[in-house]
Amino acid sequence: MEWKQAPEDLVEFIMEKMKKVRCDYRKMFGYPAYFIKGNMLVGVFADKLFLRLSDADIADLTKTRKEVSAFEPVKGRSMKGYVFLPKSVYSNKEVFDEWLEKSINYVSSLPPKQKKKKE
Repeated sequence: MEWKQAPEDLVEFIMEKMKKVRCDYRKMFGYPAYFIKGNMLVGVFADKLFLRLSDADIADLTKTRKEVSAFEPVKGRSMKGYVFLPKSVYSNKEVFDEWLEKSINYVSSLPPKQKKKKE
């Protein structure tokens, strides 16, 4: 996939949403991403927004939102537990806030990510 600049309005949107969340900001794949206890929960990739959810939540979301797709930072290699959210989801404040809260709750329930030892 050719690298694309993230739209500034999308970067600002997610930055504003994450201000009230106890999380860490880092770049992932060269784009903004947010982490809780070392586990990534939400971010921007190219011109899309992605979110980490439980398998059950992904199943629920994809039943009602057919335009939700697997997060594939490399074509053909999707990241389990992550989905791209279409603008129709994240532009609807109530809908997006509900799914962001589910993501925060799910990722907060995961054990802290262990740092890889340098060899």
